[in-house]
This record gives sequence, structure tokens and C-alpha cells, in this order.
Amino acid sequence: MTDEVNEQDAGDQWDDDVRAAVAGELRLMDPAVRSARELARQLLDPDFVEVGASGRRWSYEDMLAALPEMDGATEGGPRYEPSDLRGVVPAPGLVHLTYETTIRGERARRSSLWRRGHDGTWRMYYHQATVVPAAGERADERNS
Repeated sequence: MTDEVNEQDAGDQWDDDVRAAVAGELRLMDPAVRSARELARQLLDPDFVEVGASGRRWSYEDMLAALPEMDGATEGGPRYEPSDLRGVVPAPGLVHLTYETTIRGERARRSSLWRRGHDGTWRMYYHQATVVPAAGERADERNS
């Protein structure tokens, strides 16, 4: 019986961890956060790396500098529309999220790793986006 309780407690904690990572991910899509370096800084791990849909590699400082100018950073502008958001806990203190976004009719598949810091705060550690070709378009046609 003790094992069942421990498994349930672990399951509850994992659910809380996934919820925290999802909340952070959604905040990073909020124009108020994207346009404010200090708010974005609270959500990105100092060791953050992103491989964007363009293939560009972004560091923590690169992303903080560019985020206010990127898509989704203005209240009246285009916004990311996430769908099919899923999360798993591959190890304690680590959450892996996968989902798709649409912005201006363009779709991308996304994957993020969130890690809990020593202070208990969840921050995005890694992010990758892959463009989903439009119907009838081959992936290799997109870059030609």
C-alpha cells in the first residue's frame, strides 16, 4: 500500500511540474512577456539554447535581445496559437513539452525542455522549432 501512495504522490508532483512548464511556455507566447526583457529573463534558463524554425541557433543573450522584435511581441500583431500541447517528466526536475503553433498561417512543431532551478523556479532550458510544410509543399522546396 505504501508504494501506491508514493506512486500517487510522484504522479501528483509530475502533474504539477508539467503544469508549471506549460504555464511558462504559454507566458513566453504572451506579447507582454516577449516585449519585456526582464519578464522573459525570468522564464529562460541562463544556459538556454534554441534552434529556431529557420535553423538559427540562439543563445540566452541572443534571444533576450531579439525577442521584443520577433513575431508575437506586439499586442495588435500576429500571435502564436498553440495546439496539441503535451508534457512528460523524463527525470525529476525536467519537463519535456511538445506542441504545434500557427502564426500568420505558418505551422511549426515545437519541443521544449524546462528545468527546475535550485530556487524551485521552472525555466526553459532548450527549445527547437521545425517548420511544417504547407499542404502540397515538400520540405526541401521551402528553402530553395
